[in-house]
Amino acid sequence: MDSGVPSSEQKPASQRPETPDFWDKRFAEGVMPWDVGSCDGLPQAFRRFFAARPASRVLVPGCGTAYEAALLDGAGHRVTALDFSREAVAKAEAQLAGWGGTLLCADFFAHAPETAYDLVFERAFLCALPRKLWPDYAAAMARLVAPGGLLAGFFIVGEEAGGPPFACDPARLEALLSPHFMREEDELVGDSLPVFAGKERWQTWRRRS
Repeated sequence: MDSGVPSSEQKPASQRPETPDFWDKRFAEGVMPWDVGSCDGLPQAFRRFFAARPASRVLVPGCGTAYEAALLDGAGHRVTALDFSREAVAKAEAQLAGWGGTLLCADFFAHAPETAYDLVFERAFLCALPRKLWPDYAAAMARLVAPGGLLAGFFIVGEEAGGPPFACDPARLEALLSPHFMREEDELVGDSLPVFAGKERWQTWRRRS
């Protein structure tokens, strides 16, 4: 029986977060509660971690306005930033003018570099994906992070209600990543944006050899 409620596949693309159109609309309209506004707004855990880390090859998926990519490039890292939203990439281009990295308008799941990355930086990406895509996220991370490398960043952990942001139950996050990664750090973030407050955790996951 037809309930009259459209399924996610029947909704227009601008209402489906697995499509670029959904994010194009939000970037174009400036509805970006996940955006820190400037490089100065990035959480302290990010700064502490990378201040102690040698230069390496880094991927920033779902880069949005790319503040993190800009700072990492300035610190000497070899950065690839990507987003499948053309509106997001346009904003990133303005932020990254004159930088030395690579900016791609591309689908994360189809990204196939010649060699895996030393580190993939996570922020507001997993929580932007509908939960049906999370197994694909885990598989892609296992492919993109070199053995012994890191998946590091900010994960939205908590009760799995609506979204985005789509919070992830801690046990589910463990089940997704532990087949390929071992968690090394896990701490609550104290300077989150309001949309993430109380649920954002800094975590690092080491790719199993």
